[in-house]
Parts: sequence; C-alpha cells; structure tokens
Amino acid sequence: MSDTSPARPAAVLDVWCELQCPDCRTALDDLRALRARYGDRLEVRLRHFPLEKHKHAFAAAQAAEEALEQGKGWAYVEAVLGRVEELDRKGEPLLVEVARELGLDAEEFDTALIDGRHILIVDADQAEGKAIGVTGTPTYVIGGERLDGGKSQEGLRERIEAIADRLLDEQRA
Repeated sequence: MSDTSPARPAAVLDVWCELQCPDCRTALDDLRALRARYGDRLEVRLRHFPLEKHKHAFAAAQAAEEALEQGKGWAYVEAVLGRVEELDRKGEPLLVEVARELGLDAEEFDTALIDGRHILIVDADQAEGKAIGVTGTPTYVIGGERLDGGKSQEGLRERIEAIADRLLDEQRA
C-alpha cells in the first residue's frame, strides 16, 4: 500500500506490518520521522503480513486497502495502530468505526470486509514476505536489505537512514 504520487521515488522502503501488532505501533514514530526527513524521495510502502496469533489482523489489512482506495491509507493505518488493544477487544466493528471517524464511507468498508475484494492483495503481500524470509512484524526492506524490527527497534531508523542516504547519493551520482 502506498499513498505516494505516481512519480518514481529515489528509494523505496517496504514495511512488512500488521495492524494488530504492538511492535508495529511502536515503529510508527520512526516511520513518521522517515517520511518527514525524506518526503517524496523515499516511498514508504506498507506491506501486509497478518500474523496468525492476531485474529483481526487479516481483516485489518483488508480494511487498510479499502482506506487506500478511498484516499486515506496511511491515516487509517496510523489510527488503527493507535488502537491495537481496542482492536483486540472489538474486532471488525472497530475497523468500520475508525473509517467513519476519518470521514470514509463506512458502509463501503463493511461491504469490502464481507465481499473480500482486497484479499488477493493481502495474500500476495504475505506470500512475498514469506518468500523473502519475513517471519514477524515489523520487518523493513530497503536497498535489498531486510531489517527485523520485531526483535528490537533499537537503531533501526538510523540503519534505514544510512541505507536511504546511500541510495539517494548513488542516484545523484
């Protein structure tokens, strides 16, 4: 999932995430900082990797794709990640509630969760993640390097920045 403009960014950061994951919520501050620092030079793409231990994660991933389709992908992702414990308790009704709070078409969200129109996107992300060795969330991939944030967020933003800076310098050269 990406809300960026069609222009090709200088670097791409894939973030393998799931919206019921407390570690992914913790990673939001780093993602905000990276987006602020690099702007459109770094495309930050959410890649879905719902974990079996979180029973609402697959539905949340589909809901995030519906939010993207309605023009508020990252706002929705941040709102849901900010309410991880509530998602655990309330389940899918919370996903529709968050959509309504953001001014999205809540009825369409409900329909999308029922008809499964975004399942293939979520399945494809998860399959690609497994193929490249993603085992937990958050996991970052930038410049061909995979960084596991599920174990620790410590130092990851600095490592991502170093790789992004290198990629940007290479493009300028």
